[in-house]
Amino acid sequence: MDSHRQPETAGPRRSPTQPPPSPPGLSSVLARNIRTLSERRQREESGTSFQERLAGAVTRFTGSMAFVYLHLALFGGWVIANLGLVPGVPVWDPSFVILASWASVEAIFLSTFVLIAQNRMAAAADRRADFDLQISLLAEHEITKLAGLLEAVARRLDVAVAADPELQEVKQNIAPEAVLDEIEAADPENNA
Repeated sequence: MDSHRQPETAGPRRSPTQPPPSPPGLSSVLARNIRTLSERRQREESGTSFQERLAGAVTRFTGSMAFVYLHLALFGGWVIANLGLVPGVPVWDPSFVILASWASVEAIFLSTFVLIAQNRMAAAADRRADFDLQISLLAEHEITKLAGLLEAVARRLDVAVAADPELQEVKQNIAPEAVLDEIEAADPENNA
């Protein structure tokens, strides 16, 4: 027997890239949340107007490599043809004024489509931020209530509770408007 061999471990060897098992009890909640968010996005998407869907489609296409390749071909072909490098094709825009005008008008429309898509994305981001704020405020309120309840349980069980000033702060509800006022007051841009 070879004394340098490592002892074999029982069971199949696991790959280092194999995902860990899902924690028990968490996967159903995650699955429900993911399903709910997906359904919500689908409802929001189905409620958009034709103009918003068109602006989104145009923005997606203009942000793709297919759009870049199409423009390379069109602009490159236009330039090569108007430099007289293609035999049998007459030059129709020797000063490239038509090409420049076309590109300018296209840029105006494309920037408008991008702004429409950005406005829609900003509105969605504002809704998510409002939702996050509401969840944070709810969690803060629940923690405040739990801290008071935990202190009452500790007193009932005759567990000594240290006179920690932070513990007293945790038991008080936060006024969100006061926090926002303090944040704005501390912002150097608002004080300029």
